[in-house]
Amino acid sequence: MPRRSAADREPGPPEPGPAEASPGIEHALGLHIAERIREYRQQLGMSGSQLAIASGLSKGMLSKLENGQVSPSLATLVRLSGALQVPVTAFFRGLDEERDVLFVKAGQGMDISARSSRRKAHRYQLLGSMRGPNKRMEPVLVTLHARSEVFPLYQHAGTELIYVLSGEMVYGVGGSEYTMEAGDTLQFDGEVSHGPRRLVSLPTMFLSIKAFGGTQA
Repeated sequence: MPRRSAADREPGPPEPGPAEASPGIEHALGLHIAERIREYRQQLGMSGSQLAIASGLSKGMLSKLENGQVSPSLATLVRLSGALQVPVTAFFRGLDEERDVLFVKAGQGMDISARSSRRKAHRYQLLGSMRGPNKRMEPVLVTLHARSEVFPLYQHAGTELIYVLSGEMVYGVGGSEYTMEAGDTLQFDGEVSHGPRRLVSLPTMFLSIKAFGGTQA
């Protein structure tokens, strides 16, 4: 049986081409850039005519850009960035504002330490944790109920802030002790051993915030 040439073969499904932005996404992007152009022009107190001259664009084209009727090319954005004295990336500011937002209702924090079956001696509630590189802090609501509880000492990377909400306790950091009551705040290096030493009044409740990441300027 003779072999068929490529031209004689039945056509198959088309080869997948490069992904293209949907018209809806492109239009939304054009509207977003239009808002940024107007915003930066108005901040400089420039009229449309003045920006058209400074950027080398026609007044008609600039009007279409500011009304989201056309999407600017990269070359056009470069011209506008020079005239408006902003980086090209400034036109895309705000596009990435959809980020993780953690909302925890009162009493709904996740328990990260099992409560005693015999008595509710203490409770540690994680108040949410961001994902990936955005995890720069860890807030925990701590409620202590029993004076006889033996508290372990903690050490961890980063820094920690303690804010007392109610009750009174003696909190130790290294070789120092601090008597803390409602409204008191304590910050320290997390690598130094720390933890409650004595509970003066019950229940004692405090917010512990561990902060991670590089040194801030």
